[in-house]
Amino acid sequence: MIAYLLLSVFPAALLIAAANDIYEFKIPNWISILLVCAYPLAGVAVGAAPHVMIEGMLIGAAALALGFCLFAAKIVGGGDAKLLAATAPWLGLVSLGVFLFNTAVAGLVLAMVMGFFRKLPVLPVYAHAPWLIRLHERKKDLPYAVAIAAGALLSFSQTPYFQLVIGG
Repeated sequence: MIAYLLLSVFPAALLIAAANDIYEFKIPNWISILLVCAYPLAGVAVGAAPHVMIEGMLIGAAALALGFCLFAAKIVGGGDAKLLAATAPWLGLVSLGVFLFNTAVAGLVLAMVMGFFRKLPVLPVYAHAPWLIRLHERKKDLPYAVAIAAGALLSFSQTPYFQLVIGG
């Protein structure tokens, strides 16, 4: 029961991050902190071997270093870099490639949808939803947590922790 509860932190945190990024163009730090803190607890709860948890932590550290570089180059936002680093340990080496591919495809779809949405005129109904106006007017920004969450959720069934709980 505890294993399922701790495992559910991963998709729940990603969905909250995506929704918040759409709504405010911000990813709260507590989401990344929650993912990082829940990772070893979930590992213990699902019975993961120490080398699996250490591998995940190393992947997370590498993702954080890469995220800092991408942020310094102004390719991604700071919240996106932190979310990517907090998500990476959960994926493990086995599903990392699938995650990166899924995230890239989701990012492409997101960019196309946002491009289409931003070409439409601002509708009067947007006055009742200020977040839609922000989403429409910030032409150079993408709420990339949506793509990260989509990539991670599509890859979730292949992660080491999920496989341990399901018995795969």
